[in-house]
Amino acid sequence: MERLRAVVYGTVLMLIIGWVMYIGQAILIPAVFGAVVVYVIVGLAHALGRLPQLGPRLPLQLRYLFSVVCIGLVCFGLAYLIMANKERALALAPQYQQSLLAAIQQLAVRFGFETEPTWATLRQELMTQINLQRLAGSLLSSVGSLLVTFVVVFLYATFLLVERRGFEAKLANLSDDPKRVARIRDVIGAINRRIGSYLALKTLLSLLLGVVSYGVMALYGLEFAALWAVLTAFLNFVPYVGSVLGVAFPVLMAVVQFQELGPILTLLLALTAVQFLIGNFLDPYVMGNSLNLSPFAILISLAVWSELWGIPGAFLAVPITAIMAIVFSEFPGTRPVAVLLSQNGRV
Repeated sequence: MERLRAVVYGTVLMLIIGWVMYIGQAILIPAVFGAVVVYVIVGLAHALGRLPQLGPRLPLQLRYLFSVVCIGLVCFGLAYLIMANKERALALAPQYQQSLLAAIQQLAVRFGFETEPTWATLRQELMTQINLQRLAGSLLSSVGSLLVTFVVVFLYATFLLVERRGFEAKLANLSDDPKRVARIRDVIGAINRRIGSYLALKTLLSLLLGVVSYGVMALYGLEFAALWAVLTAFLNFVPYVGSVLGVAFPVLMAVVQFQELGPILTLLLALTAVQFLIGNFLDPYVMGNSLNLSPFAILISLAVWSELWGIPGAFLAVPITAIMAIVFSEFPGTRPVAVLLSQNGRV
């Protein structure tokens, strides 16, 4: 009876927490992303400290400053890239709309659908409802609001960095029991080590993926290659689905731009090969088993957090699930959940 009561209370608590996260996503998402930025800054600062000869000589504050400047330059470059391509994208949208219509017509003729009387009606209805210029404008305006969110995220990250200096004192005063304080410190240390290592290594691999993908797309002369490369690097943080989308978006652009099957197929194969090599060989070699999460658990968490927080939830699914697994492993009642979330059963 006690076990059943605990399960019911736990289920109700999870539903309440999920509801609060859903209605409070406008506040919680920037705060969580701010914490992620802090992890990246701290991880980059520690990586600079491990540089041979130069690293130990650099003061800690200087390393933090260099990390913040690097991330700020990346965000500024992304904003400049979007604004620089905005007018060109809007100007080329009608041309690409006509190219897309021509591609649909060629595909219909090739498969013999042009003789069907419903095909012309369907094509006409489809193209009258899809306006690429309007679609591109709405996407770019959404990106503009995203840039505003980036500013809020960096404000949260700045205050979190300031709060880190007094965190140890707060942690020591959480309880009068030294054992309890030590246990909390161990849990927080485990979270910091795993999440920090994951984000730092994933960032490096995403940068490498973006650079290689840009080289491939620039070789084919794909329009907006730099923008697609940045998008590919960001999508690499989304497990499983991100790799597919990182190939799909540039290939769709190639369909509209080239209208010939040869360049489209070779670009598809080249980008798929890059994703396969980095995702299946380099990624496991560099990342190892840093988070110890089951692939099925990652897939479920991706679906759950995407439903709760949309696209930001897809990016945050893996770190949040890893934190949950670490916290669940510290309590006897939730330890079985942590075992199920792990990859090898050891938590």
